[in-house]
Amino acid sequence: MKTEATHWADITALKIIREKGDKQLYVCAAGITPSGTVHIGNFREMISVDLVVKALRELGKQVRFIFSWDDYDVFRKIPANMPQKEMLETHLRKPITVVPDPHGSKESYARYNEYEIEKLLPLLGIEPEFIYQAEQYAKGCYTELMRQALINKDTIKAILNEHRTSELPPDWWPISIFCTSCQKDTTKISNWDGEYAVSYSCSACGNNETLDLKRAQTVKLFWRVDFPMRWSYEKVDFEPGGKEHHSAGGSFDTASSIVKQVYNHEPPVTFKYDFIRIKGKGGKISSSTGDVISLQDVMYIYQPEIIRYLFAGTRPNAEFAISFDLDVLKIYEDYDKCERIYFGREDVSEKRKQKEKRIYELSQVREIPAALPEQIPFRHLCNLLQIYEGQIPATLKALDAEDDTRLQSRARCAWNWITTYAPPEFRFHLRNAEAVPVSVTENQGRAVTALYRELDEKFSSHDERSLAESIYNLAHEHGLEPKEFFKTLYRILINKEMGPRLAGFILTIGRDKIMSLLTPYVS
Repeated sequence: MKTEATHWADITALKIIREKGDKQLYVCAAGITPSGTVHIGNFREMISVDLVVKALRELGKQVRFIFSWDDYDVFRKIPANMPQKEMLETHLRKPITVVPDPHGSKESYARYNEYEIEKLLPLLGIEPEFIYQAEQYAKGCYTELMRQALINKDTIKAILNEHRTSELPPDWWPISIFCTSCQKDTTKISNWDGEYAVSYSCSACGNNETLDLKRAQTVKLFWRVDFPMRWSYEKVDFEPGGKEHHSAGGSFDTASSIVKQVYNHEPPVTFKYDFIRIKGKGGKISSSTGDVISLQDVMYIYQPEIIRYLFAGTRPNAEFAISFDLDVLKIYEDYDKCERIYFGREDVSEKRKQKEKRIYELSQVREIPAALPEQIPFRHLCNLLQIYEGQIPATLKALDAEDDTRLQSRARCAWNWITTYAPPEFRFHLRNAEAVPVSVTENQGRAVTALYRELDEKFSSHDERSLAESIYNLAHEHGLEPKEFFKTLYRILINKEMGPRLAGFILTIGRDKIMSLLTPYVS
């Protein structure tokens, strides 16, 4: 087993083994409340755990990767992006598993939000064991642990009060109850008999009742107690948390004390992960407000390996932005460079090589390719798709099956980006050869004619550099500033005064197309 590492996932894996000992099975956990659209910030926890799990497995360890859906939480607020708000309003204060799906496709509001990300995770190589907390409570899995919390109520209260500006009230209890009549959590506990009987009253509907914890399905622990209780129940060895949870006196501090003092279990190894911004937007994204970018939104633009690359290449405690602007081009270029470095096709320092190789390994959804895959630069692909109106030209289809699948995936993302997010100056539409010619001066017409003849005779012998030199020379020979000649050619080709790098663009368009577009200007 390697004892040194430089990537944060490997460092964390070694720390888990060092602190938890050499175990037959390690448990790594993540979880969120499906209170709204599961956003890309939530995804950071999922993939952070997945990368550590991958590192542990590569060390030969057996790992159980669990993901808890905290779907027995209260429906407190209606996100702005949800339909049927009036209907949802009537279900506030109920557990989100009993709130109807406003989209009408799943059995509950919670299940809709869960399913929307569960169907995507395998496409990114992330396949945890899902645990649904509403089911766990309903099955009575936590009955004895809830009773243990009730027995240790004063200890828990003291731990929580230590980090509060105002103390919890004298009648505080570590459990909450959803009323069996109206299903809301508008309840107040009036008595616990020291065993399993808990009495409560509901302020919303007036219901009064005594429940048996061994049979009741509407009782749960408050989340600050529920959190450490599950560490004990599942024997969790590792779970990260967002920076608000890792703040002084935050949920990780209190949970660590509770799990040791109440449940006689050591807290898991952890690390803090930071927020994710969306390029051009400040602040934290939030499911409860509906101000979100979902994983599906990101997969619309980025291939799965590149999404993994973004997270594998960034330390969890570093804030970073998901970009939908021109940065998309650079991110694809950076990934392709990382891939070339891995396969020894690009020279870098040994330190950089080792760093990039590990990031590349962790970025792969399945097995690492046996050889460097066919690389179609994203920028070039964007230009090709615009030239061919969204279709992949036949010249690119002579690839093996694996490379063709990759090309199809990248092309979908490229076309989605062009049609949805690319800035206007990046977009173009190739003019039709039959369209009314644009107006050109006599000198411009002569220069275009000269370029036509140059391309007619030497198209196949030009590369981007030699063609660029020819265009500059032709401009000077006909008394034009190169900038003016460029504008003329762009207007002829795409009816704009600027566009992709001209020489490469002409070569990408191809001989037949470019000749037909220039023909109306030849004298």
